[in-house]
Amino acid sequence: MKSIFIITLLCVSGMFSFAQSSFELAVLKYNGGGDYYANPTALPNLVSFSNENLGTNISKEVPYVEVGSSDLFRYPFIHMTGHGNVVFSTTEAENLRTYLLGGGFLHIDDNYGMDEFIRVELKKVFPDNELVELPFDHEIFHQKYDFNGLPKIHEHDGGRAQAFAIIIDGRIVCLYTYETDLSDGWENPEVHNDSKEKHEEALKMGANILMYVFMQ
Repeated sequence: MKSIFIITLLCVSGMFSFAQSSFELAVLKYNGGGDYYANPTALPNLVSFSNENLGTNISKEVPYVEVGSSDLFRYPFIHMTGHGNVVFSTTEAENLRTYLLGGGFLHIDDNYGMDEFIRVELKKVFPDNELVELPFDHEIFHQKYDFNGLPKIHEHDGGRAQAFAIIIDGRIVCLYTYETDLSDGWENPEVHNDSKEKHEEALKMGANILMYVFMQ
């Protein structure tokens, strides 16, 4: 847990160097039957892109970490995806809430079919806080790369891409990307037959998210 608090303190004080500090990202392993393991090449590709284009020093090792595990506190950034059901127990929800309030960050990317479940489970974590949609002029879209809101990587149901956030004391603790499928776009292009342009667009938005999270 200490590492999370140290990272938060350094970010707030302006002493944290995103480009020089070494850290790991992780993928959230959850119960309920959803495929938390979807898109196995996604986060490693985002790490490589960030290290190459942002000058970061993120470990290429991307472990899975369980919602209720104390290991959660080892990672400042947790990514979550899947197509189906998600279930947090009371203990898991409390652990995740403690992690997020302590300085951790959760990025959820709906891989199609997760929306109806994750919204219910997030209410277990933060019963008094709503997901709010981020406007196109929010800083997260205008880091190194400039976007007019989230890019649309895959069509799904044809809806517009939306970025929702849970904000606590002015800090985004959870970002939920919906109707975009960013993490599919981070995967090796041949997996989903994505064009080079879509692949790069997704990675650039992912890099923006990392920059924003560690500099907010």
